[in-house]
Amino acid sequence: MVTATWNGAVIARSDDTVVVEGNHYFPRSAVDPAYLRDSPHISLCPWKGTAHYFSLLVDGAENRNAAWYYPEPKSAAEDIRDRVAFWRGVQVG
Repeated sequence: MVTATWNGAVIARSDDTVVVEGNHYFPRSAVDPAYLRDSPHISLCPWKGTAHYFSLLVDGAENRNAAWYYPEPKSAAEDIRDRVAFWRGVQVG
């Protein structure tokens, strides 16, 4: 079982992650939506497409743009559709 934790909270937990470039992508259904806040931030990857972001809010602390996902990935990255990955201090393991 792989978990993603930040600020003492379990943000995601699943035994079905997809690892791409060293990042675990969790099924969207395995991520607790109570901690997610939509972010206007986006970034572009030449082979995965346009990444959209969430900020995390746990016990009043915010971790801006700490989670990302590809709502419409390019065909080479179809395996990460509807999946969320983490960074910026989120512990995944």
